[in-house]
Amino acid sequence: MLAFWEIGSLLGLIVLTAPILGGQLARLFTDGEKLPTWTVPFQPLEKAVRLWLGPSALAPMDWRTYSRAVLSFSLLSLVAVLAIELTQAHLPFNPQGLANVPFWLALNTAVSFVTNTNWQAYSGEATLSYFTQMVALTVQNFLSAAVGIAVMAALARGVAGAQTAKLGNFWSDLTRATVYAFLPMSLLFAVFLVSQGVVQNLLPYLNLGGDSLLPMGPAASQIAIKQLGTNGGGFFGANSAHPFENPTPLTNYLQCLALLLLPAALPFAFGRMVGNTRHGVALFASMFLLFIATLLPALWSEFQPNPAMGGLPFIEGKEWRFGIGSSVLWGFSTTVASNGSVNAALSSFSPLAGGLALLNILFGEVVFGGVGSGVYGMVLFAVLTVFIAGLMVGRSPEYLGKKIEAKEIRFAVLGVLLPSTAILLLTALACSVPAGLASLSHAGPHGLTEILYAFASGAGNNGSAFGGLNANTPFYNILLSGAMVLGRFGVILPVLCIAGTLANKKPTPVSAGTFQTQGPLFSLLLCCVVVIVGALTFFPALCLGPIMEHLMMNQGRLF
Repeated sequence: MLAFWEIGSLLGLIVLTAPILGGQLARLFTDGEKLPTWTVPFQPLEKAVRLWLGPSALAPMDWRTYSRAVLSFSLLSLVAVLAIELTQAHLPFNPQGLANVPFWLALNTAVSFVTNTNWQAYSGEATLSYFTQMVALTVQNFLSAAVGIAVMAALARGVAGAQTAKLGNFWSDLTRATVYAFLPMSLLFAVFLVSQGVVQNLLPYLNLGGDSLLPMGPAASQIAIKQLGTNGGGFFGANSAHPFENPTPLTNYLQCLALLLLPAALPFAFGRMVGNTRHGVALFASMFLLFIATLLPALWSEFQPNPAMGGLPFIEGKEWRFGIGSSVLWGFSTTVASNGSVNAALSSFSPLAGGLALLNILFGEVVFGGVGSGVYGMVLFAVLTVFIAGLMVGRSPEYLGKKIEAKEIRFAVLGVLLPSTAILLLTALACSVPAGLASLSHAGPHGLTEILYAFASGAGNNGSAFGGLNANTPFYNILLSGAMVLGRFGVILPVLCIAGTLANKKPTPVSAGTFQTQGPLFSLLLCCVVVIVGALTFFPALCLGPIMEHLMMNQGRLF
């Protein structure tokens, strides 16, 4: 019963606070809006960055220039993180004397954090120095998340613009998202985490005698932004199940709230930026409905007796500090919010709950999704929705006053199908070659789910691991790196293309035949499009994986 009170209060807090926070965020990226009062202490930092960049770098950009800026910045970030990992043995703040990271693992990790995926094929306390964790990974937790918000802001300007080529300035958007959104919230949250027992120091590991070591390190500063920026990369290998990352029920509750808060607020920010707050409410309602639609069946399934284990509940792989309810809530929050942190082993969930968590990612990470990326991903589905509605009523489709034509549809389909194609093709490849099968710890449907989840997590830029798959091999490091790049930039570029084409169009007045992109009917139709695309694309694979495992479990068969 306590778990259901926890779940209900957390969902209630999200519903109450998301519109307020969304309105504040919209003011940061809307021309002519006065910055909120709480930004005053951080305004000198933004001014210093703008002075360093210079006026020429801050000029308004069209979609091509904006795209080049996103790609060039991400490439520079990739090179910087990779260089630090490959030389960490010679850099400061390495009291354990950890060696340089092997190249393929370093490449996978660099791609992971630059794309806001934060997939981890390593154990942090045994692989990465404090310097690497702080300067490479934590910095990217800020910047990669800020890139997502910047792209969302550019899309909003494209939708709201009228016969203009300008989408704003990437460097200005990146700076504002980092300085005003993530930095203040992370500072406050990190202080709270330290007060609860999350470690934050530069001490060497403590020797408890024999081979027992107690890990130390600057964890709280990374944990705060890993949750707020929907990053999810844990400082320790056990991630949010580790008592030094998530020591109390209170930290568990507030971290779960933190990883959902910004993704839930950004639909409201988008609605305000495009001048249609009711559309923002409709986007949020669709996300919230899909979240509940997967969370409730998973909770029911997890509290059922396991026939294959003599009727025992599904308690293996879960922290007794949190229990079944909190573990399921966290698992589903992290899969809908494109946040890779975990406080329980997803592989130990019931087949139905594990399959639904996987489905959250397969939807395209639009059920809240990552900061910024969830909104612009959902907008792709919204474009497809108004196109379908237009076909149903025999009128040309419109999205927020802009005509949707063949070009926008092609880009929307491209952004939706590219990650899906990568997931299925790479999963098929891994299931067909010895290098892919050698990493499995389970056979049968559960083994297929392990592989499918890994590539879904990579291409969906989620980063959570199902468990049981040894992903630290050259085969998986390379393929997952490709999936993460395609899942990130294979969506960003079509989104910016759509933003550019819509910005150039003249708004169309609302008429009696206009399909309204607000209200319950639009939200319901949008949910149906998301579900249909996800179900039709992945239903055969899900039948061979978690659905088959569920049926076999009910017959008392184990894997």
